[in-house]
Order: sequence, then structure tokens, then C-alpha cells
Amino acid sequence: MTTDFPAAAAARILVERRINGSQADRLPESCRPHNLKQALAIQAAVTEQWCEQMDDSIGGWKCLLPPEGKLVVGPIYTRTIDSVPPVSLWPKVDRARIEPELAFFFGQDLPARAEPYTPAEVDAAIVRTHMALELINSRYADPASCEFPEMLADGLVNQGLFIGPQVDSDSARGASSFTVTMTCANGEVIERQGQHPNTHPRAPLYWLAEFLRSRGEGIVAGQAVITGSYAGVIEVPLNTDIQIDYAGLGSMQVSFSAKKTA
Repeated sequence: MTTDFPAAAAARILVERRINGSQADRLPESCRPHNLKQALAIQAAVTEQWCEQMDDSIGGWKCLLPPEGKLVVGPIYTRTIDSVPPVSLWPKVDRARIEPELAFFFGQDLPARAEPYTPAEVDAAIVRTHMALELINSRYADPASCEFPEMLADGLVNQGLFIGPQVDSDSARGASSFTVTMTCANGEVIERQGQHPNTHPRAPLYWLAEFLRSRGEGIVAGQAVITGSYAGVIEVPLNTDIQIDYAGLGSMQVSFSAKKTA
């Protein structure tokens, strides 16, 4: 990455779309990322501008063990994390797009340091585990036309996070698969056989701790980290009570409403 890459210009576009819930064309070629370093520079600039404009902070992270040639990591902003329905979000037409996940909460900092963090140290920093739903929305009108660095720059379609009830940490630690059932008050029932994309739901946590440490950053006490969807993206109706069951782990009640444009 050259030092004069215009990450701030790209970030201004993406932050405006985040605030307004708008979707538009790919970033202009002049500030479009073409590699992971440029994408991460834009992502960091989005965080800086968003937090300044919205008086916000990083409340959590999304991550996954990185596939070949990619990085799956992005900040989740505190103002976009909710735990009380109805959850206000930017919908896709008349549906909310969500991903069923587990959220791991940290009770102590894992700051930047010289030596790597061991899995045992990361485990010791986790204080509780919750059912969670990642809220999905892209800032691009046609995400399929975008290259991966463009998606990474935009936070990998994250628009927020819903935190459900706490679950047993030992059970969640080994929860590589379970059935996800969504029962909607309008009679719609959605069932998926859930499978964690990395098999072990804590494996991405160990990677994230090392990734942030290597960049002079860290995990902060109070942050929640989600580590991959058990069933991909699921579209559910708006303005409808929904019961979501993770078989053997727990259940939660949620509903979604559409945000209003300014």
C-alpha cells in the first residue's frame, strides 16, 4: 500500500451510506481498494470517521479464520449493538437479513504486547457467551459485482448486532453444530441445520487476538466478538415477533423494524 492511498476519501463515502442506510455503486476507481492492506486502511478510516461523527466506539468484532488470500474481520460499533427488541435496522425491501451466531464477551483487555497470546489466555479473558444475531446490510447496491477488498473495506456487510440471552459457556465452546429454528408470529417457520464454518466457535477468537496484537491493537474488556454464522444469511419478516431456538443451547425472542431515512 502506498502512503498516499486515499483511504479517507473512500471512508467518507461509506460512512455517509452507513448513516443514511443508502446503497450505491462501487467506490470510485480513484479510491477503490485492490488489496487487503488498502481495504484495512479504509476500514480503519471508516471507524475513525464514524466514531467521530456519531460519538461512538468499537463495541465488538466479527471474525472468521481467514480463507486463502482473504481476511474476515471487521469492527462492530457500539451504537449498532442492541439487546432489546424491536431492533431497528436497514431492511432489504420488507425483510430483515440476519445471521445466527454466538457472541463471546471479554471481561479483560488483551492489549498489544510483544509476545503472542495463547488460546488459554484468550479463554481466560472470556466472561460469558450469548446467543446473537448479526444484522446484515451492504453499502453497495450490487455487492456481487465487488471484489473482496471492497467488501472488507465496508466491514463485510455488517450493520449491527443483536445480543440475545446468555448460554452455558462450556456448551457453547463445543457447539460446532445445532439446529436453528425461527418461528414467526405470522406462521412462517424457518429451520436450518446450523454448522459453524470453522467447526470450533472459539478458533477465530484466537486468530483475532493475534491479528489485533500484530497490528498494535487489541481486544478491550466489554467488547463482544462473533465468530461466524451457523446458517448463512436468513431473511425474516419485519414487525413480527420471532422466537429463535438454538437446539440444546437456548432460545430468544426478537422482532425487527425498518429504520427511517432522515
